[in-house]
Amino acid sequence: MLLQQKTRTLLIAFLMLFLTVALPAQTMAAPLLKWGSSNGDVWDLQYRLQVLGYYNKTLDGRYGANTVQAVKKFQKDYGLAADGIVGQYTWKKLKKVSVNRTEMQMLAQLVYSEARGEPYIGQVAVAAVVMNRLQSNLFPDTVRGIIFEPRAFTAIDDGQYWLTPDKTAYMAAWDAVRGWDPTNNALYYFNPDTATSKWIWSRPQIKKIGSHIFSM
Repeated sequence: MLLQQKTRTLLIAFLMLFLTVALPAQTMAAPLLKWGSSNGDVWDLQYRLQVLGYYNKTLDGRYGANTVQAVKKFQKDYGLAADGIVGQYTWKKLKKVSVNRTEMQMLAQLVYSEARGEPYIGQVAVAAVVMNRLQSNLFPDTVRGIIFEPRAFTAIDDGQYWLTPDKTAYMAAWDAVRGWDPTNNALYYFNPDTATSKWIWSRPQIKKIGSHIFSM
């Protein structure tokens, strides 16, 4: 039994290292995208815009009229020059308020492992905390970095993060990315029945949703 536990711990550590070190592409600046572009970054762009509700066409990886219009709407709403071209500033803002496919999967896994059994609003709230951290200068600037920050989430430490999420977890992750934040901008949450950290109790509390207290 002890040997199995050690093997499991080593496997989890390896997978965490793989996700945080061996896959650095998401932290790299994406190239300039404009009318006529056709590559993997366009697929990423369209997916992010679709999740946010700006792009309602089939994803095709082609930067045409529909993508241009979606980009312009996004740029206008976020105070950017609405030129329909995705450069440094548009990418920066887009990656602060949206996720790609891989990150959506990661969010769903976190929701399921941290909040399964909670009411639906409580599951959305857990994902919303990650999105709030993504927009904060106090935390890593990627979903992966936030989720795997040391001691940030119990489910990472005990390995439950690797469980397969259900449909509800995916829905909760999607709703949080779309902008539903039941926590009112919370950056932390904890279960008052199990929390042992004195520090987390010192954080200004916002509200309780289900079993979790959400705080700043």
